Amino acid sequence: MDTLTTINNWVDEKFPLHRIKVKSRTFSYRTSGIAEGPVIVLLHGIGSASGSWAYQLENFSNHYLVIAWDAPGYGGSSILADKVPKSSDYAAALVEFLGGLNLQPDILVGHSLGALMAGAYAANGGPIGTALVLADPANGYGAADQSVRNEKLAVRLANMEKLGPRGLAVSRASALLSSTASDEALAMVRWNMSKLRVDGHAQAAHMLSGANLISDANKYDGPTLVMCGGEDTVTPEEGCRRVARAFLKAHYQTLQGVGHASYVEDPAQFDQAILNFVEGCHA
Repeated sequence: MDTLTTINNWVDEKFPLHRIKVKSRTFSYRTSGIAEGPVIVLLHGIGSASGSWAYQLENFSNHYLVIAWDAPGYGGSSILADKVPKSSDYAAALVEFLGGLNLQPDILVGHSLGALMAGAYAANGGPIGTALVLADPANGYGAADQSVRNEKLAVRLANMEKLGPRGLAVSRASALLSSTASDEALAMVRWNMSKLRVDGHAQAAHMLSGANLISDANKYDGPTLVMCGGEDTVTPEEGCRRVARAFLKAHYQTLQGVGHASYVEDPAQFDQAILNFVEGCHA
């Protein structure tokens, strides 16, 4: 049995995909933990899905109700109505999803593109009980020249058209990790990327090209943790620090020795950083 099959079996057997229909929209998600516990909601990035949070679904389950969604167009979740959506459209979908589950997040964690969704949710007044966590956040290209935005979008769409999800996973997964990442971490990233849907990826790419996380930052005044892998070459620390400075109550932390997919590469370090920050919020 190869590594990808092993990971697939472990994730799908331990944290099977659930589905919920809210109005005309279907959402898929994975869950674990204490039914009446504080709620931690996990939002994945553009090249991933709910299964990438398997380590957090396991590690946080003793103290939290853990929810990892599949964003619109990922997993079994319906695509958005607009072919060129905004981050606010994903935030609105998140509100619908949480409403369908009758939950509000105590901790909302967004990674990369998921940070844009989490930031838009917070900026639009979505309730967050304790803390907003933005990990290796993508700021988006909304502030860039139109030519730059068009180029970034065209490259991303062309790569998907040329390679498909499996080919993209083979060629791109290692860029999300440090040079010292384990084979297991690489396999986890590849497995999730290989399951991408072309329609959902295209919508997310359009959102990324027009979004600007920093422009929304001052609309949220709650405790915010911004983290970035010290070896992240996708959203390097310089940009992540700018994101942190834009928020009114943000703390910045470097995650040592890891790349962009920090929560996959070193879940123990990633999870402990969140727990430490939340403990400080309650102090």
